[in-house]
Amino acid sequence: MSKLLLAEDDVSLGEELVEWLESENYFVDWERDGESALHRLLCYQHDVIILDWQLPGKEGPEICHEYRSRGGKAPIIFLTDRSQLKDKEVGFSSGADDYLPKPFALRELSMRLKALLRRPSELVKAKIRCRIFELSADDHKFFRNGEEIKLSPIEFALMQFSMKNEHTVFSSEAILERVWPGSSDRTNDTLKTCIKRLREKIDIDHKDTSIANVYGVGYKFAANVAKLD
Repeated sequence: MSKLLLAEDDVSLGEELVEWLESENYFVDWERDGESALHRLLCYQHDVIILDWQLPGKEGPEICHEYRSRGGKAPIIFLTDRSQLKDKEVGFSSGADDYLPKPFALRELSMRLKALLRRPSELVKAKIRCRIFELSADDHKFFRNGEEIKLSPIEFALMQFSMKNEHTVFSSEAILERVWPGSSDRTNDTLKTCIKRLREKIDIDHKDTSIANVYGVGYKFAANVAKLD
């Protein structure tokens, strides 16, 4: 499941977009000003970015340029009422991948997002394999030894993040920021409950786990299976 950053200061439009995107099974972080949007982009991972052009603090092209200059790879689509060719040139030259003039149909935004997510990217992988596990983002399926295991949307998002970062240790706070949608309840108890459910579904027995506790630090995913504490 893909995680989006939406930068939009129009509250009414922002609420409409968040509701629509969540109904399309995206996780959405919503920021209402340019400084906050840039901070979240530089600190946390997103699969695609939706940028309004005119934002308080920093405008969309400035955010886009700084994000790209610091190595940001996620696809970016501008939403703006500026439709002249010279404006589009500014947008694309700052590092944008697509440009959607306002007003627009929500279904068209969805189609453009899907097209952006199909493009090759360091952050977007349709299929991930880690030893006995395989995850397919296109059809939202997860397999262990070729057998499909049903995961909830948040369980799937956590497995996708974990498999992309196999053997890397993350604190609880880092996992919550990268995986959980901005509108959800981000707590350590929420994460612990999700990991417990995942272990019950994906671990072969109750003695070993692929999601290991690293004492005093956090968690890591290791497909070769780690011993439970």
